[in-house]
Amino acid sequence: MNLPPPSSRGTAGRLVAAAVAVVLALSGCVQSGRTSHPDNFAGEVACPVDPDPTITTTARIAWQAIPNGDLVVKDLQLLEACMPEADISWLKLNSGGDVIQAFGSNSLDISQVGSSPVVKSASPPLSKDVRVLWISDVIGDAESLVVKDPEVEQLADLSGRTIGVPFGSTAHYSLLTALGEEGLIGEVRVINLATDAILAAWQRDEIDAAWVWEPTLSELLAAEGHTILSSEDSAGLGAPTYDLIAGTDSFVSENPEFMKMWTLVQAEGTRLMNEEPTAAATSVAVQLDISQEEAEKLLGGYLYPSLDEQAGPEYFGGDGLSTALAGTAEFLADQGEIDSLAEDEVYTEMPYGDSIAEATE
Repeated sequence: MNLPPPSSRGTAGRLVAAAVAVVLALSGCVQSGRTSHPDNFAGEVACPVDPDPTITTTARIAWQAIPNGDLVVKDLQLLEACMPEADISWLKLNSGGDVIQAFGSNSLDISQVGSSPVVKSASPPLSKDVRVLWISDVIGDAESLVVKDPEVEQLADLSGRTIGVPFGSTAHYSLLTALGEEGLIGEVRVINLATDAILAAWQRDEIDAAWVWEPTLSELLAAEGHTILSSEDSAGLGAPTYDLIAGTDSFVSENPEFMKMWTLVQAEGTRLMNEEPTAAATSVAVQLDISQEEAEKLLGGYLYPSLDEQAGPEYFGGDGLSTALAGTAEFLADQGEIDSLAEDEVYTEMPYGDSIAEATE
């Protein structure tokens, strides 16, 4: 799937004056005494639109350590500024598997999640009623296949060797797509490892390669690894992967005003990623407890679709996103990662575009 080039953010133009205040506040946070410790930002940043104190929703939101606009929203407390009477709590989760479990136990309303895990959650046997609310990013070389042997230059060279990857993740989907394209399914050993376990297995020479994301990706590269493929390559094979934000259908349908404001705030977070990347990287650095330089480097591995782009036919305004989700489901079914496909309408109706359409009016 080809991502359209960044447009002239027409809708965002309505927010320029307030957005300038956000950027200035963001740029000045470090000078005002903020440190690199997560969750310690005590400053105040203006809501990019008129705040709505009539919204009193209780929302349980999970985040992951992924460098995108959701981290900016969390760091600047934009949801809290825009909905001052809402009861918003944030929970950190480490993987898509954790998100699936949280949705399954009804302990979560909204969460950052990869496209593969969210499809898994909506498919049998779990069959959770979840809706995709926002595309945080399209994954490029931020998820890559790292190999240890310097003589391995292409995927075929890994025949007979062991590759670690977190099962059910977007990285797993990308890896299996690449292996299938090369006719290597069954020719390599693919094992299920969490990201921290991947690093340990690499150090013990228990794996020859891993398809993984930051910060483990950089740690493997520093340990004499090199990349031979990325998720951008697998997207070129017809298997694009995304970091999405999903919510339960019950929460979304019962809280339309919250969802509209939430969408406007997410759009501002994405706008900052695209138009003020240095400033946005400050928030990413704080939330991930890394340096400004490291944060800025991470942003290059992703594409961040704007509000207007997400409202277009490639995503929520047409069948582009639902087609990608259905394709992911077919692949997961072929690989035995889900028991069977859900009914077609499950994947067709997963993208929730109502709030995005309202936000662009």
